[in-house]
Amino acid sequence: MTVKSIRRAYHVIRTALHYGLDDLLPSKLTPWYFKLLRHSFFWLRNQHKDKVGGERLKLAMQELGPVYIKFGQMLSTRRDLLSDEWAEELAMLQDRVPPFDSAIARESIEKELNAPIDSYFNDFDDTPLASASISQVHTATLKSNGAAVVLKVLRPDVEKKVHADLLLMSQAADFLEMLLGANNRLRPAEVVEDYRTTIEGELNLKLEALNAIKLRNNFIDSNALYIPYMYEELCFTRLIVMERIDGIPVSDKVALEAQGTNLKLLAERGVELFFTQVFRDNFFHADMHPGNVFVSREHPNDPFYIGLDCGIMGTLTDEDKRYLAENFLAFFNRDYRRIAQLYIESGWVSADTDVGAFEQAVKVVCEPMFNKPLDEISFGHVLLELFRTARRFDMVVQPQLVLLEKTLLYIEGLGRQLYPQLDLWQTAKPFLEQWMAEQVGPKAMAAKVKKQLPYWAEHLPELPELIYDNLKMGRDLSKNQNKLLDRYLKHQQKAHKSNYLLITSAILVICGTILLNQDATLWASYGSIGIGITLWMLGWRSRPKNRKI
Repeated sequence: MTVKSIRRAYHVIRTALHYGLDDLLPSKLTPWYFKLLRHSFFWLRNQHKDKVGGERLKLAMQELGPVYIKFGQMLSTRRDLLSDEWAEELAMLQDRVPPFDSAIARESIEKELNAPIDSYFNDFDDTPLASASISQVHTATLKSNGAAVVLKVLRPDVEKKVHADLLLMSQAADFLEMLLGANNRLRPAEVVEDYRTTIEGELNLKLEALNAIKLRNNFIDSNALYIPYMYEELCFTRLIVMERIDGIPVSDKVALEAQGTNLKLLAERGVELFFTQVFRDNFFHADMHPGNVFVSREHPNDPFYIGLDCGIMGTLTDEDKRYLAENFLAFFNRDYRRIAQLYIESGWVSADTDVGAFEQAVKVVCEPMFNKPLDEISFGHVLLELFRTARRFDMVVQPQLVLLEKTLLYIEGLGRQLYPQLDLWQTAKPFLEQWMAEQVGPKAMAAKVKKQLPYWAEHLPELPELIYDNLKMGRDLSKNQNKLLDRYLKHQQKAHKSNYLLITSAILVICGTILLNQDATLWASYGSIGIGITLWMLGWRSRPKNRKI
């Protein structure tokens, strides 16, 4: 480690001990050498004994800076790992970072453009529009067409700082794994690795631009979501240039009401957007907190969302999508047995799980929801509780589902804030039913055939040759089989035992020939017949003569 890294490590340790984070570890799980190490820093004492654990962790992360603040924000979504009290504390983390020098911003921008700012932009504003932990945003107008744009540039040396902090986090997580044991519930190494994937994606602004372009194209004709245009030729790893939008922050309900926004329609469209991104496109914005979502000022009776910051996107496998949709529908229909079976079929929980016990646990979570009015039911929290219940049955954490859960909680939270009477059942169920209908039945079959047609067309000319090769192989095997049988029969009179072994081998060869020339679904049955005949012959040949019963 360098001197700088050692200093940073000491700062992290000092901050952690200053807030008494070591006291949060169960004493029975801390070995003697950990306690000895703690006492070696005798001058660092807990200065916040009057505060609860979650608040102390939040304050420590605020002091440690941007990387730890974002880590705390991510950790706040892992309610499958943390108690509600801790999660609520961490959710209050605010990423308010002082801006860096505009001269440095100019230098970074010009380095990416490989040209002076004035050659591309007019009216560049040295005062940043916004400043975050990873990047900073400035406004300008394009010299070519006068369009209003924003320039998002990474902070200087942010990559080195992030990677240094990630290394420290990873080492600390490995140490905690050793203290808590491999089967501990918190799984710190896994959480840090998830965070690494997330934050490293945010360090590549070119990737964010490409994500935004894809999401924009998915909703190019939508009346529900607008993604600002990316000037791709001006987008690089450390700089992106995009259309500047004018909207109302989705959290500013007073301003939305003042312009006469149809809040009911807006809330319903938020839910529809979630299901469309997940099930239609399999590409969803996984960071739709209020700071990244605006509402159009145009057409308040027909409002649409404006989405920013596409650095974190989520996808699901086809299997996960289907299981998730069936989970939602089973929940709507109060089919708790089916929910339990789906968790097992998907591999999210072990195949050895007691279905009956799991069904009862799911029922305990879901059934009370049906006795509440619609404005008191949280769809996101139902999913959250299901995941939490499944963890008691050794559910393996699925990172893609954690992103999905976070997104659903964000979207639903926005919907509830805008229109508390939002009817999630009426909004979501028809969409899911239609999607499921498209996944099975004639339409789904036709779609799959259409999808495979290019592959079949490419390989169709090879079909006659493949058939000929298979027939030739079968004929050669048949010839070899006949020769082998003739050889066996010639030796039949020589030795009783040799005869038995040769016939057994011949039968196995015949079975093998049959298997090679039959459909794969018949292999098991033919193999069983061959083995059965062989075992019968073994028994018949080894049976003593004149045996009395």
